[in-house]
Amino acid sequence: MVATDPLWLPSISYDETELRKMDSNFVMPDGTALGSRAGIRPGDPGLAVSLSGTTVNVTSGTATLYRSTQGVYRAQLAATSPGTLSAANASFARVDLVYLRVWDTAVDSSGLRKADTVLLTGTASASPVAPTPGATEIYIPLATINVPNTGGGGTGAATVSSAVRQLTVAPGGILPVSLAADIAASGLYAGQVRFNTVSGGLEIWSGSAWKPQGIWSSFTPTWTATNINPSIGNGTLTSRWCQVGRMVTWTGLMSAGSTTNGGDGTWSMTMPVQAAASGVIAVGSCNYFDVGHQDYLGVVQVGSNATGVSFSVKTSASAASFDAVSNLLPVGTSSTSNLRWTVQYEVAS
Repeated sequence: MVATDPLWLPSISYDETELRKMDSNFVMPDGTALGSRAGIRPGDPGLAVSLSGTTVNVTSGTATLYRSTQGVYRAQLAATSPGTLSAANASFARVDLVYLRVWDTAVDSSGLRKADTVLLTGTASASPVAPTPGATEIYIPLATINVPNTGGGGTGAATVSSAVRQLTVAPGGILPVSLAADIAASGLYAGQVRFNTVSGGLEIWSGSAWKPQGIWSSFTPTWTATNINPSIGNGTLTSRWCQVGRMVTWTGLMSAGSTTNGGDGTWSMTMPVQAAASGVIAVGSCNYFDVGHQDYLGVVQVGSNATGVSFSVKTSASAASFDAVSNLLPVGTSSTSNLRWTVQYEVAS
């Protein structure tokens, strides 16, 4: 093998390792040089694991496997059965593993060059975990099989879970993630997009964090005043926000209770994400409502680089009758006071 050989030039011979490494161009990277993410294509129903009594069955399918220094292995299989479940333990449950394996004697010294499926029996215990294949094996997990004990604590028949099944896409593709390790993993490049199936929305890697796109999240703002900070007591202080690109939409509610204290001075609320240094002011709407008085409509403003907002409401018909909301304005804080707001603004990333 010549490490500098480009592909498909005349009079050059290629060995299998060269070709596998060149196939890395067509598979999602794993963050290492020449590395590739192993897995099954999203939406591909192949390589599904099921039980027929104690017989394990795997449907036909295709997958991509990867081995460091060896490159990408592309495998396809006809329907197969990797074996039969071992007898259950009388006292403890266990977890078995079903996986797709590529046998490459250049790596594992098996004398074989083929692909098949393997049933690896776990160890029965009070806290069973799936077994781990050998260090030289080239494989991807397809499913785990939970085998209950046969004693008084048994829970019935064995069950199959495909939660360990890993997906992969082409470079730049949107990867669906559901495995805990995938959700916790950092992105590989700024601008990478994934679909978080747990939160139910798109996320973009900013270079330092996954940024949810259009996924609403809860945020409890910090409520302050210019002189003495308020306390919510048995009232309600909550908000929701979402981000799409560099635009944040934020909506919130302060509903006072009988033990709420409005503090002293003009009120402010911290924002879920700091505003960008845009040089402009974003304007949203707010509504101060107090039972027995009226609705006081007004505005909430987000300044350049702002981390918090204050509120101004109309208190009379006069053109100049805007007042900053405080413990006294537009009316004194009581158990019937409510402040609602909605605003959109630009963030830095």
